[in-house]
Amino acid sequence: MQSRVLVVGIDGVRLDVLRRLPTPHLDALAADGFLTPVEVDADTPTMSGPCWATIVTGVTAAKHGVWSNDFTGHRLDVFPDFATRLAGQDGRRTFVAAGWRPLMQARDGGPLFRAPSRSVFIEPAADTPEAWERCDEQITDAAVAVLTVDDMDASFVYLGAPDETAHFLGCGEAYEAAVRQADRRLGRLLAAIRSRPSYADERWTVLVVTDHGHVDAGGHGGRTPQERTAWLAATGPGIGAAPPEVRHVDVAAQVCAALGRHPDRHWTLDGRPFAAAPHAVLLDMDGTLVDTEALWLRTVRETVPEADVTHVLGRSVSDTAAHLHTLTGDDPRKLAADLEARFLAAVRQEATPLPGALELLDLLRELNIPAALVSASSRPVMDAVLGILGPDRFRTTIAEGETPRTKPAADPYLAAARSLGVDPAACLAVEDSPTGVTAAEAAGCRVLAVPSYAPVAPAPRRTVLPDLKGIGPHELWTAGL
Repeated sequence: MQSRVLVVGIDGVRLDVLRRLPTPHLDALAADGFLTPVEVDADTPTMSGPCWATIVTGVTAAKHGVWSNDFTGHRLDVFPDFATRLAGQDGRRTFVAAGWRPLMQARDGGPLFRAPSRSVFIEPAADTPEAWERCDEQITDAAVAVLTVDDMDASFVYLGAPDETAHFLGCGEAYEAAVRQADRRLGRLLAAIRSRPSYADERWTVLVVTDHGHVDAGGHGGRTPQERTAWLAATGPGIGAAPPEVRHVDVAAQVCAALGRHPDRHWTLDGRPFAAAPHAVLLDMDGTLVDTEALWLRTVRETVPEADVTHVLGRSVSDTAAHLHTLTGDDPRKLAADLEARFLAAVRQEATPLPGALELLDLLRELNIPAALVSASSRPVMDAVLGILGPDRFRTTIAEGETPRTKPAADPYLAAARSLGVDPAACLAVEDSPTGVTAAEAAGCRVLAVPSYAPVAPAPRRTVLPDLKGIGPHELWTAGL
């Protein structure tokens, strides 16, 4: 399946006005995904230039340097728009269609869109609502022609008539009519992508966003709630209910994520995606996929009943033996050998998959997402578990002793990602213990935690679920973001 993205920017649409109008095409997108408020951050002027620059670069005005509708002094060479970045760095096919001069022309300090693969610029004949309506119609015609037949990976289409109408006539009936007309043009763009001969073999993400609102009289640039409240509608693979907060900087990050492009750390984006397919899923074994954590704790407590769960859960045999040595004084090597033998016997006789484990592994195979098994258990224990889960379910496996250090160090997760040829930061790690979570996060992975015997709290880049049951694409696309 080929992933593609369409971003439609509709300038200056107030959220409260939008919510009371019949906008069937936006409503349908929201029903498939979400429509949520976006607050213009406190340091950004509520003007089109700074807001659109933030939306398409994924960084704030402090970085991109666009502070007004005159773009002079910008830093767009360092922080380019997503269409230019994807075309120049990844060879992606990108398309931009717009009629506002600073977006497309080397005047007024522009253009914002520096070098997409293909572009259409149609300037309105005059700065009037009527001229902008004609311009938006021509822009829509041109975009429909491209979207229907050309294989563009990421596209941006700008509609400016609502903003211009508000400036001239305020936020009354004419403004509402311009918003409804923008929705009809959105419908034409959506119909164009759905009419593509290859549409059935494509995954489309559609993002519709506005830059700022207006006061009732029609102006903007101030700090009132009406001016600072923007919005974003989104639908596509993995996109469900709106996250707790969405920002303008998240749009460019989401465009990259929807195309499977994990942002380079050197880009220093301020945004983050709200749905991103993991490039690989790295799964812990004991207590996550198989019911062996209970067997391990029983084995340990048969040796030392007062052993602290926090010192043995998710730990290797050697680490656990070292901890037990502090309690008993026994030779740690003999303790380790005894623990290993009894635990391996218990695994071979009693281990079973946990609820949802096999279904999750089947889903990863169906989605063609590489899976790795990453454990602090020994290779003999892992091989016994692979006999239960099926070794063909995993592209690579990492056991204790196969990296310089084991969990809670990052080494096992780094080794798994390296073996799969993926960036750890683009991987989702699935863990049940604080020890494993520490290891995965030290490697830079997103984390989905399903706690077994010790609690794990939610945190940035960490999602906590009660178990693996019912995990689907949406959970995989959103966990740890």
